[in-house]
Amino acid sequence: MTPTDPLMLRETREAPAVVARLLRENGQVSRDLAVAIRERQPAYAVTIARGSSDHACTVLKYVLETQLSLPVASLGPSVHTLYGARLDLAGALVVAVSQSGESPDVLENVKMARDAGALTVALVNVEDSPLAEAAEFVLPLRCGPEKAVAATKSYLASLCALLPTLADLSGDTGLTRALEQLPDVLTRALDLEPQAAELAERYRFADHLLLLARGYHYGVAQEAALKLKETCGIHAEAYSAAEFSHGPKRLLAEGLPLLGFACADAAWDATARVYDDLRGVGGDLRLLGPQPGADLPTPALHPLLDPVTSALAFYLFAAHLALGRGLDPDQPPLLSKVTKTR
Repeated sequence: MTPTDPLMLRETREAPAVVARLLRENGQVSRDLAVAIRERQPAYAVTIARGSSDHACTVLKYVLETQLSLPVASLGPSVHTLYGARLDLAGALVVAVSQSGESPDVLENVKMARDAGALTVALVNVEDSPLAEAAEFVLPLRCGPEKAVAATKSYLASLCALLPTLADLSGDTGLTRALEQLPDVLTRALDLEPQAAELAERYRFADHLLLLARGYHYGVAQEAALKLKETCGIHAEAYSAAEFSHGPKRLLAEGLPLLGFACADAAWDATARVYDDLRGVGGDLRLLGPQPGADLPTPALHPLLDPVTSALAFYLFAAHLALGRGLDPDQPPLLSKVTKTR
């Protein structure tokens, strides 16, 4: 590590300490939220977010649906802020995610949801932000200042913030133990940086890249596609491995390369069959994740926590890919740190 390393890399390397701090300092509010969910028994959940935060919500959707059998929908903020609809969210668990807590459309939708009687939760890094003030419960991300335009540590913290509450609600002692180990596992994942840089070299001259995943890793694939656009100027798109054969597979005839996330959970067998099929028709596919044999193998810990480690390894990959292309990942053209939408 050197002072001249880009902020994106330096902030990614802070992830173990951020997650350790989050797990240590959010204990009481996590327990209080679990009590409120038990008492109010929400019938469904709604997420509100933009950009990287919305990709974290994709992961949370799979987590809440598989672990609590709670249906989850992503709310389109403009339905309220631009079209003027006031949605009936009484009886819902509403989760808003934002690093800055300043986006007006996310804020206005949380206010609407709370007024309607929803149980509102904000995952936010800036604890005195308008969003934190608007929500009933606040789970701070505990990242400290995040200066890089490309969010890294706040995305990783967003994946973790609700998990202690989930472990409490489900009585999953295995998840509780895994959360205690997570900071150390993330520290081990940082040792993958040389391998990530080596894999990045393969894509140095790529103009396009297709990202594939299923289940808990799908939101990581979405985040990966965004980061490749932001930091590397690559046209990247994320697809569910289950959906890729329904049309997008045609792109392989144009020689587009693939990067697949290799999970180690119930989705793997089905995902592996898709990957085998893609290789069988000549697909240029490399793998990242906790599955043995991946080109960038990450430590396996727990199905709900493996996406955190995979995302961290991908950030190392993306930062080195940008550097290899002669780009500064901290200075993406046309972008700024906080984007306020209405």
